[in-house]
Amino acid sequence: MGDLRSQPLLRSVLGGVLAGLAPGVAGPLSMFPALALLWSLADRPRNAALWGMFAVLISHRWILGLHPLTWMGVPAWLSLPVAVALWLCCGVAAALLLLLWSLLARMCRFRDGGWRFSVVLLLSLVWGGAELLLEGSPLFWIGVGGSVLPLDRPLAGLARWLGSGGLATLQLIWGWGLWQLWRRRGKRSTAWLLSLLLAHGLGALSLVPPPAFASLRLGAWQPAVPTREKFSPDRQRRFNAALSSALQQAQALQVQALVAPEGTLPSRWQPDDVDGLPLPLISGGFRWVRGQLRSSVLLGLPGLAGLEPLVDKHRLVPLGEWLPPLPAGLTRGLSAVGGLQPGNASRYAEAWPSPSAIAICYEISHGWALAQASAQGAEWLLTIANLDPYPQLLQRQFLALAQLRAIETGRDVLSVANTGPTALVSADGSVQQLLEAGSEAVAVTDLQLRSQLTGYARLVSGWSWSSR
Repeated sequence: MGDLRSQPLLRSVLGGVLAGLAPGVAGPLSMFPALALLWSLADRPRNAALWGMFAVLISHRWILGLHPLTWMGVPAWLSLPVAVALWLCCGVAAALLLLLWSLLARMCRFRDGGWRFSVVLLLSLVWGGAELLLEGSPLFWIGVGGSVLPLDRPLAGLARWLGSGGLATLQLIWGWGLWQLWRRRGKRSTAWLLSLLLAHGLGALSLVPPPAFASLRLGAWQPAVPTREKFSPDRQRRFNAALSSALQQAQALQVQALVAPEGTLPSRWQPDDVDGLPLPLISGGFRWVRGQLRSSVLLGLPGLAGLEPLVDKHRLVPLGEWLPPLPAGLTRGLSAVGGLQPGNASRYAEAWPSPSAIAICYEISHGWALAQASAQGAEWLLTIANLDPYPQLLQRQFLALAQLRAIETGRDVLSVANTGPTALVSADGSVQQLLEAGSEAVAVTDLQLRSQLTGYARLVSGWSWSSR
């Protein structure tokens, strides 16, 4: 270990790799030592930046699954360079953030080469606060706070009071404590272990969900249509027949509504296209608003000709969905849908069958917005997505974020995605996988409705009102 301490470059790379393996895979088992290595070089901006770059390059390696991009009009020879460039941009962005944090840490360091605990607490709070801000950014953010799941549900239980930002803050502090144990050759290890055990105990007790007052029986349709084939003429011709079949299967299962994933319904689609709806349909789709195309969650009811919008997607993927105001020749091939406009920031939907909070695709990472919707009266959470053509790693990370949202809000979360994950996440963070990834089928699930607010939802509600 002495050799390792004399090699900041190796510590940067090793720490970043361990941090990158945490989200959706190793959790605190790799994140704690990764953070200890980060604290060991926190006052070295270049090394901290390298740690951040490797952490994101490893955790977001699924971005490379975008290749090949020929179906979007990108030339074959340019496809891999574009995917790699997007992946590297994410790594560089993380490096810049860690560079700024390290500069702050250097300013706070004392001449004896250490920090007072009050400074450690400040730096950890800055990190946790930054993660909350990044949750609402245009990027798909998987931070330290969300890395505890799915491996460590008892520790994640603290999110019911502290949210993901609080989880990130605590892990930074424990990472610093682990670094102190390393420096002092294990002294005070008992206090460090006791604090960790106490946190797990409190978190496990916090996982007890609020009481449910009713249940909702829903069907979930996983079309399993490869994104690269979705806009082909053949798939378009077969769409109405596939939807009709899914509606008939759902009706046979005696559900109250069928839920379909992100982008299922094409723009200007109407229930008459399938000779009417035999039961309510909640589906992702596209709609035009004053000449602007939006990605939405739409509600169709039997006997009604039109579709009612529940929410529009607010956080749009740069380039993939949102396009800069440039000439068409410069943006050709960047977006499969030709460019979208964002909707209202609120994720609250007060409509049949019950008030809900809705996250479209990577809006599931914005815990603050979903907790706010819960405080407004949402009784359950719905997240719809299309994670194809990305690999299974992204599905695991996505489902881990859904678990965290369930714990933060004390609400059941139904996840319905094109190729997966299609699952029910209970309010205690436990997961019931409804369909195998990549399979085309309709599943049925009974989710519980709850109205009691968690401590975190109350905190978010109080902060929102005080900031108005």
